[in-house]
Amino acid sequence: LFYGSTLPTGFTDKTRIQAVSTIETAEKLGITADAAAWETRVLHYILTSIFNSNPAISLYVGIFKPATNAPTFAEIKKMQDYAGGKIRQCGVWNGTVELSASILTSLKAVHNTLESQDRPMQILYAPKVTDVTSMPAELAGANQYGVSVIIGQDGAGVAAELYASADNSSKASVSGLGDLVGICSAAAVNESIAWVEKYPTGIAVPAFGDGTLLRDLDRAVIEALDASRYLFFVTYDGFAGSFFNDSHTMDAVTSDFAYIEAVRTMDKACRGVRTYTLPKLGRPLKVDASTGKLATYVVEDLQITANKALEDMEKAGELSGYKVEIDPNQNVLSTSEVEMVITNVPTGVMRKLGIKIGFAASV
Repeated sequence: LFYGSTLPTGFTDKTRIQAVSTIETAEKLGITADAAAWETRVLHYILTSIFNSNPAISLYVGIFKPATNAPTFAEIKKMQDYAGGKIRQCGVWNGTVELSASILTSLKAVHNTLESQDRPMQILYAPKVTDVTSMPAELAGANQYGVSVIIGQDGAGVAAELYASADNSSKASVSGLGDLVGICSAAAVNESIAWVEKYPTGIAVPAFGDGTLLRDLDRAVIEALDASRYLFFVTYDGFAGSFFNDSHTMDAVTSDFAYIEAVRTMDKACRGVRTYTLPKLGRPLKVDASTGKLATYVVEDLQITANKALEDMEKAGELSGYKVEIDPNQNVLSTSEVEMVITNVPTGVMRKLGIKIGFAASV
């Protein structure tokens, strides 16, 4: 989802969303690297980064005018409606507008609406960064899962050229959103986008949305940005390439959904269970005539049905385990509702590694 005032030739006021399978498709729609409009060139750069990270991605591009007042981000829902609920993560470029608590609240409201409609997605948001040392430090908080904020961009190559050529009056951020969307879509739902071995980024020189290079920023500031749960690019001494600092959502650090992979894993579990159990709606519910309890075979059938999606995820390594429970004492004759309780055991992520090393006379 790209907020810009210029529509490429393949888009109109009535056709603002298009399926884009390759960068060649994007260029046929007028999204080119040499377009007259600066923002169109930025969009081309972002799409190129996406396809470089994941050439097999199924992608939709929506271009909408920026909100004149407080944005509601209703366009995210429009894109999910257009895609028939297929979108799993939505990158949102709003690089001319600084981040605020109200923007985060609006993004979370859209996420909650889609979640309640059984169309959950992870929102990956790229705002304008005017001064990386003055980023809001207290925006992350309880129940703000499903939304992540990226403040990093490339400090070299095309991104640096685009940033240098931006209108000096606004100095919009280019953002590394393309790498984030591409890697997030390529990763298994339980995998962290910060997995060094598997997910190096295409960022040559890690920088932030105000042009400040990572190497020029004091370590204390970098640690504060990480603690504030922003996403950006980092390097490791003696190791080539750049990587995501982590996979934060804007939820509280103590939450079960503090990281993107936790949200994506639960979203997939919810979609899978729904897919298998939905056909059971409207079925007869046999009860024991003497107790009024659900018949044993009904409970077992529903448990087996709900287990199918979770079993597939466990086999794929996306869950460590799971359990589906159905209380047979439910009064289904009066409520016509069967309640299931599903407990998932996630996979872990090695975010830190402590190694003790020393000398000994012998081993």
